[in-house]
Amino acid sequence: MSLGLWLVIILILVSILANVIRIVPQSKAYVVERLGAYNRTCSVGLHVFIPFFDRLANRVSLKEQVIDFAPQPVITKDNVTMQIDTVVYYQITDPKLFTYGVDRPINAIENLTATTLRNIIGELELDETLTSRDLINSRMRSILDEATDPWGIKVHRVEVKNIIPPRDIQEAMEKQMRAERERREAILIAEGKKMSAILNAEGDKESIILRATADREAKITLAQGEAESLRLVYEAQARGIEYINSANPNQAYLTLQGYKALEELAHGSATKIIVPSSLQDVASMATSVGEFLKETKEEK
Repeated sequence: MSLGLWLVIILILVSILANVIRIVPQSKAYVVERLGAYNRTCSVGLHVFIPFFDRLANRVSLKEQVIDFAPQPVITKDNVTMQIDTVVYYQITDPKLFTYGVDRPINAIENLTATTLRNIIGELELDETLTSRDLINSRMRSILDEATDPWGIKVHRVEVKNIIPPRDIQEAMEKQMRAERERREAILIAEGKKMSAILNAEGDKESIILRATADREAKITLAQGEAESLRLVYEAQARGIEYINSANPNQAYLTLQGYKALEELAHGSATKIIVPSSLQDVASMATSVGEFLKETKEEK
């Protein structure tokens, strides 16, 4: 009996000590009431409670928390009903206000988020709603943060998670997007064909210019070659005449050269031959040629 009594006493003492000594962990805060009224907020560390007088009213987490609310039906300015769900990132900054400021603060935030979202979306049309997420997020965060200050809550971010328009609106948007993609594809194809035609035309133009330039340069080169050839021929002829003049040829040589010229004319394609008007001159020319040939043989 004595052993059982001691066990009961020990259990009672342990229970009293457990209620008297409390250790608050990191990122937590305890709200303590004494005789039913708020007494203090216990932060991290060891705290002593007065038995039967102090009571732990609330354990509050000081970490940033996330609430994912279910989709809410909203109506846009152009009377389109859609479903929008939001995500709220908040943190408790004052455990006392969080405990005594509002009843069921999470439900209060959810209802405040739904009403604020309806007010904001009601001022926007469908297209603006789909393209103005940043505007919606910033306005909701500002309104919620200001409204939750008396509750000891700090709203850091509000994000629109999904915007779900009606099925017929989705089908119309998909058709519009498909038509827009087809239009862009047609524009790109047309621009590609246009660019290809321009490049082909520029290529043909450059080819014609290059061909004409090559023909012109070839003709210039050919003409320059012919001119150079004629110049060399005339220079050779001039040098030949100079050599003949420097050799001081006699009349017989000149007469013989004249006959050679007449012979070439006779064998040529000319239909007219110029003959000296005086046969006597011809005879004298022949005599001179004969004497020249004779002298040539004797020298040999």
